[in-house]
Amino acid sequence: MSYSCTSRGNSQDRSSTKKSTGNNPGSCGSGGDSGGSSTNSNGQAGTNADPNTIAGMKVKTGCNSTDAGVRVTTEEELLANTAITPEDVLGLQKITENYLCGPGENVYSIDFTRFKIRDMETGTVLFEITKPPNTEKAGDKRDIDPNAGRFVRYQFTPAFLRLRQVGATVEFTVGDMPIENFRMIERHYFRQKLLKSFDFEFGFCMPSSKNTCEHIYEFPPLSDDIMREMISHPYETQSDSFYFVDNKLVMHNKADYSYSGAP
Repeated sequence: MSYSCTSRGNSQDRSSTKKSTGNNPGSCGSGGDSGGSSTNSNGQAGTNADPNTIAGMKVKTGCNSTDAGVRVTTEEELLANTAITPEDVLGLQKITENYLCGPGENVYSIDFTRFKIRDMETGTVLFEITKPPNTEKAGDKRDIDPNAGRFVRYQFTPAFLRLRQVGATVEFTVGDMPIENFRMIERHYFRQKLLKSFDFEFGFCMPSSKNTCEHIYEFPPLSDDIMREMISHPYETQSDSFYFVDNKLVMHNKADYSYSGAP
């Protein structure tokens, strides 16, 4: 089965803003994840869809932990917890150095298979990547990095920082268990300072389904000083993407960004 959904949302800024996951002419290290507003359909744009099988994705406005009264937390504290909640990661004040959960926590077999970024004003596709089919044979899993696919390195041109609205389409599959209350929190930092925090609720996902979402990021203008700093210091802009099912962390992906237009 294949479904998709669409919605739009904002996030609050913590200073002059930066944009989120995405990629314009450049390259991507691996994997792909996104955050932002979303789109949901099943090939019929949802018009004649069975309401019992398709749930439109809902986007919550992102919030900064200090503004919302969320308790400040540390990575060390969360690594000692048996379970990590959305409130826990909203309290983080800097990028994490480690993954806060292992691949084994993804018991729902959520697998991101395609990622595309486009400029919403012009419709220009800036970047697209599709995960190749899994061709590994049984018994060939020696020396495979368990964190492979959890980190993305993006290379942008400086022009990306002037885009006002970007759509990030992500396609993902789900295993044989239904997913209730699927949520992503994506936090972006420059030089360890929180720039933006996005908070999205995906809702319900059918078991054994393929889902497509377009997250729409709306960016306020960046100051020239911030843009110069971000361009001059490639890969010091970083993000954590946390995925929750029923308020428990099940996936954690990381990314960093260059806006210099060079590797």
